[in-house]
Amino acid sequence: MAIAAKIQACIEGSSWIRKMFEEGGRLRAIHGAENVFDFTLGNPNVEPPRKFDEELLAIAQSSPPGIHRYMNNAGYDDCRAAVAELLAEKSGLEVTGSQIMMTCGAAGALNVALKTMLNPGEEVIILSPYFVEYKFYIDNHGGVPVVVPTNPDTFQLDIPAIERAITPRTRALIICSPNNPTGVVYPAESLRDLGLMIQRKERELEKPLYVISDEPYARIAYDGVVVPNLFPYVDNSLIVTSHSKDLALPGERIGYLAVNPRMTHVELFMEGAIFCNRTLGFVNAPALMQRLVAKLQRESVDIAPYQEKRDILYHYLTEMGFSMVRPDGAFYLFPRSPLADDVEFVRMAQKHQILLVPGAGFGAPGFFRIAYCVDKAMIERSLPAWRALAQEAGLR
Repeated sequence: MAIAAKIQACIEGSSWIRKMFEEGGRLRAIHGAENVFDFTLGNPNVEPPRKFDEELLAIAQSSPPGIHRYMNNAGYDDCRAAVAELLAEKSGLEVTGSQIMMTCGAAGALNVALKTMLNPGEEVIILSPYFVEYKFYIDNHGGVPVVVPTNPDTFQLDIPAIERAITPRTRALIICSPNNPTGVVYPAESLRDLGLMIQRKERELEKPLYVISDEPYARIAYDGVVVPNLFPYVDNSLIVTSHSKDLALPGERIGYLAVNPRMTHVELFMEGAIFCNRTLGFVNAPALMQRLVAKLQRESVDIAPYQEKRDILYHYLTEMGFSMVRPDGAFYLFPRSPLADDVEFVRMAQKHQILLVPGAGFGAPGFFRIAYCVDKAMIERSLPAWRALAQEAGLR
């Protein structure tokens, strides 16, 4: 066998998102790009805020000495301090730069966090529907994923179910709000109840249980909804995030890991995370991007176009008979499949040149995901195809 058997198995069962994105290339070659409606990939179609270009130009023109050299593996002090200042405001806690590590995106931050905390065979609870890479990240570091469904009618936290899943082998829980793929936001009341349950289980098991909040969509929320910060509710908590979505910089791989200042042995955890950042091969987050985002912590893309596209699709699809939870954030819809087999429904959609991702790819068969971070014109062109698909699927 040319490669490791485990990796070959992972490839064969790998991400539906990528599979469908690649199918889009094939269909575009046949039908023309304007006639293919690709809702597969969460790749922002907006540009970064104007201030990003201004700061990038200023750095390029000044070119300070040493700009491209190594730095502390945790990142530049001024960048860490800028992140900490905003987190302190949002959480009401005394977050400092010493509790921040700049990373190669949220994926880098999550892998560093898991490497730091996991012993072989320990369990990490993930909530379905979940971002598909979570299972691979946990496996990267010898952990065992344990899937707990959210409430199927609302996709909100099912805290009693999470509590039942906690065992002496449990090390961590990963949450994502606003959620990929559902777009739901977990309210402060749920986070408070989660924190109280975690405290109770920590006393029972006599060990810390970590809650990792994956937050790349935290600034993309609609209708005045506020995405609450986790830190006030769970002491042994971490935030992993990136600027892929809020600054539209997915290709730049810049994010951070933030540790709750009230965490048990917070200094030791940060020391371990910095070590893991180096030895996993990330070494440090990209220097140029750190210098930029240090000055952009209070900037964000304009979310109004995303909300407009959400409203268009939600209105027309529910009018056609599709059933879904109206999302409060991110840029995804997660409707229930009209067919019992969501994979079959996605294949049916392909006949209408609509590209979707089946819910099975997120651990939630019976649903499908629509990524609406696409051009509004494409959404509008797709509506007749959606209506034909709804009719074929037996909706009104």
